[in-house]
Amino acid sequence: MGKILVVTGLALAGVGALLMLGLPLGRLPGDIVYRRDNLTVYIPIATSVLASVALTLLLMWWRR
Repeated sequence: MGKILVVTGLALAGVGALLMLGLPLGRLPGDIVYRRDNLTVYIPIATSVLASVALTLLLMWWRR
């Protein structure tokens, strides 16, 4: 359990560092933003796919 918490914390810190450096996570082509008057709807399709692939690869590597 300790290893999982450490790796999760390091992964979150790494993503945070990339966001601070200007990685456009959350504004990728394929993310849908609908703005109208006082309503904004944001559907992060491309960001979700990218996060899913990254997590899948990380977990495949972890299980080896």
